Amino acid sequence: MHMTRAGRRAGLAMALVGGLAVAATAATAVGTDLTGNGDARRIHGDRSSAVKHEIEGGTARNVILLIGDGMGDSEITLARDYQYGAAGRLPGIDALPLTGQYTTYALDRSNGRPDYVTDSAASGSGWATGTKTYNGAISVDIDGAAQRSLLELAKAGGLRTGDVTTAEIQDATPAVQVAHVSERGCYAPSSTSKSCPANALENGGAGSITEQLLGTRPDVTLGGGAASFRESAKAGQWKGQTLLDQAKTRGYQVVTDAASLAKIRKADQKSPVLGLFADGNFATRWAGPLATHTGGAETAVRCTANPSVPATQPKLAGMTSKAIALLDDRRSKQGFFLQVEGASIDKQDHAANPCGQIGETVDLDEAVQAALAFAKKDGNTLVVVTADHGHSSQIVYPGTTTPGLTRTLVTADDQPLTVAYGTADEGGSQDHTGTQVRVAGYGPRAANVVGLTDQTDLFFTIRDALRLDSRPSGSHGHGHGQGSQH
Repeated sequence: MHMTRAGRRAGLAMALVGGLAVAATAATAVGTDLTGNGDARRIHGDRSSAVKHEIEGGTARNVILLIGDGMGDSEITLARDYQYGAAGRLPGIDALPLTGQYTTYALDRSNGRPDYVTDSAASGSGWATGTKTYNGAISVDIDGAAQRSLLELAKAGGLRTGDVTTAEIQDATPAVQVAHVSERGCYAPSSTSKSCPANALENGGAGSITEQLLGTRPDVTLGGGAASFRESAKAGQWKGQTLLDQAKTRGYQVVTDAASLAKIRKADQKSPVLGLFADGNFATRWAGPLATHTGGAETAVRCTANPSVPATQPKLAGMTSKAIALLDDRRSKQGFFLQVEGASIDKQDHAANPCGQIGETVDLDEAVQAALAFAKKDGNTLVVVTADHGHSSQIVYPGTTTPGLTRTLVTADDQPLTVAYGTADEGGSQDHTGTQVRVAGYGPRAANVVGLTDQTDLFFTIRDALRLDSRPSGSHGHGHGQGSQH
């Protein structure tokens, strides 16, 4: 029987009873009738004046760069559809007024030609240093020469700096701002001696990622990765001392739970903050069944809170707000540079875990909201939200039989949403994709993300917004202003 529009509205209202509208406060479109002319519109009136304000250029006092690891367009759409409905909005990610796409390819180390599918190390090195490199490289070029990062340049320019993640702080995305090694897995002295011998302290190198992090000395570093700090230095001033003891000796304020982080009132070069909230990566906020060979016949499910999340583990939004509060010193003329990563969108996409990856996207969105709230109040902060690469999850017709893996969820619209993965079998790791990904901006110089750019363009946008000098000491730099070698 054909239902009238009034009937549909009543039906939608009934469907939302019982907690199905899990985020109605942020998703005003959830539960509305979308069948009429213009019902699905996202804009009303002319936005020219609002956009004009965003393209005035200038410089920024602060930059907050938020990275959704593996957060391609499909992953964003999945999170929006599930949490807020098809006509809803992610209140952080979707709120940035200027958007574009950027290319993500890496380089073949043997010949310097494009490697079309990047990993997090090469992609992160691209935006951190402005230099394309090979998969696995942490802020070195294809010849292994170190490239100065935005965080290093910001610190050299007198700015305060921060590096926040839900992964191990030695993982690729946070590492590209603080270290330079030939292979991304060189977290600690033992792995560096084995996989990056030229970088090892005992061989005259700068040391493991953890050791270099301690030397780079951001004002605020928050994440997981405590296990690597239990290893001892093999050479140098702190030979035989654990990296954790070294951190304390060097003046770091070490905190290991959310309550202790909340009590910190100051972070600077005399007493930088080092938050180690997990041995490895953070536990994901949401849980649910993995995608399997269901043949499209599985029962649709809802995601649930992950009961394994420790009470001591802070949320990404909380870490972001705390980092901003510690870095924003109104008594100083200098601002700050802060990188924030929602790391396990990627890690749960690898695992074909749609609830895990959606929950981590929502987690990042809350951090974006915190960053935007500060930026709007401050009036002189550039916020950029992007991803390092695309991933493999796709939205397909409900009930579709695919050669890959599927899982069907029930969304805020009370509708089935089937997620498919097709780059690995059950128990395997789903692959990255070589797609371009979204980059969005708010604040001074945000217009530079519009259109099609490359990851390396983001380095120059941020560098120039903060008026950073990328030339090494005593050098006149390169003709095109590229990130310089140490």
